[in-house]
Amino acid sequence: MVANRAPRTVDLSGLIDGRKLTSFNYVLIALSTLVTLFDGLDMMMMSFTAPYMQDELSLTDTQISLAFSAGTAGMVVGGLIFSYVGDRIGRRPTIIFCTMAFGILTFATGFAPNYEILFLLRFLDGLAIGGALPLAWALNVEFVPRHMRATVVAFIMMGFSFGSAAAAPLTNMIAPVHGWEGVYFVGGIGSLLCAVLIAFILPESPRFLVTKGIKPALVAKILKRLDHAIDVRPDDHFVLVDEVQRKGNTSFIKVLGELFEGRLRFLTPIIWIGYGASALGIFFKSAFGPIVLERMDFARSTAANVSALSGVLGAFAGVIIMRLCARYGLKVAAFATLAIVPMAVSVGMEWVNPGLVIPIIVVQSMLVGGCHAAIISQLALYYPSAIRASAGGYASAIGKMGGVIGPIIGAAILTSGIPAVRTYAIAAICPAILALSIVMINLIVRRPEKEPEPRGVVAPAE
Repeated sequence: MVANRAPRTVDLSGLIDGRKLTSFNYVLIALSTLVTLFDGLDMMMMSFTAPYMQDELSLTDTQISLAFSAGTAGMVVGGLIFSYVGDRIGRRPTIIFCTMAFGILTFATGFAPNYEILFLLRFLDGLAIGGALPLAWALNVEFVPRHMRATVVAFIMMGFSFGSAAAAPLTNMIAPVHGWEGVYFVGGIGSLLCAVLIAFILPESPRFLVTKGIKPALVAKILKRLDHAIDVRPDDHFVLVDEVQRKGNTSFIKVLGELFEGRLRFLTPIIWIGYGASALGIFFKSAFGPIVLERMDFARSTAANVSALSGVLGAFAGVIIMRLCARYGLKVAAFATLAIVPMAVSVGMEWVNPGLVIPIIVVQSMLVGGCHAAIISQLALYYPSAIRASAGGYASAIGKMGGVIGPIIGAAILTSGIPAVRTYAIAAICPAILALSIVMINLIVRRPEKEPEPRGVVAPAE
């Protein structure tokens, strides 16, 4: 009888790779998408409230860019710190803490009386946001089969795009009546409610627990939540055949070294370069997209709605691009990224009919968001569980350095006397670098390293 069977050694990697997604997976994906949604909403509020803040707080273009870059700089530091913490103490407690923290700090931003306080709050808020994003997708990919990981990451990042897009209509609805402060109050309360929800529902990653060699009874309990039909018991011994199992924690420096072992010594720097270039373009567009459109003589509400629509379409584009990549390879993402370049140049150099400017900007921005999701999703494929969150944190930190630079470059361009529309042509270099990076990643992984066959149950435990 099953109840009397001897304890077994169970290969967790094979067990998960051999299963289809369950209702538990969909709930987990929805929760993580909700976390990234409030991340995106919080991060992009600055873009759409900036014109109101400039009017009320008398902020210059340079101060707006520095305040936006402060949030991005916080994401750099937060991505490094909290992803490492997540690899040490667990995904679940770190995600809950980060979500709670950015909810409180978003709410507090509504009380900012001047530039100095605003700068400080945006930096602290960025710390929490930078920690939550890589951990949200790291937790999910450790519950799904390998072939679904990239798609799941792209789907979760839809939340960030939807949140970014929601910042525009939310600002248009609240700011004219209750001021820019009301936008931050609403966003902060929503983030706090999200933190409470995930505190009750979010599980720990079983792969994390097995990698650490701890709490086998909790691993069995979590697997039963995944699927009640899974035949595991608290006294079973769980292993990861596809990874090296660890005992205890690894130093910060050791983790960094592991990001460059084997073929990762080529993949990691290329992913960082592509992520950085893509983030530079994303954050320039986020910080100054509405302002640039206003200075191209479009109405403020139109500028906000164009940015919002682009964000929503970019979210769907990311999932579609990754599904096509799963079937046809990374060359799909490379082609999609390259398509951005001529569109950006043609708009920036005013080579297109004025009536086509908005449609081209929407399509271009959609592809920018979709292709950014494509480079993010690659982090789910090439790094083992023990350093997966750290890999995401380091890549995010490198990418956000581009995000810090992007708004500063944007402010320099807008204050230099160059027509605002030229920023589109200048920004075309970002997707060009990303496309080259994707091509190089594709060449490296064309012959992936051989991995052991998943086996599910290995043998009875001795």
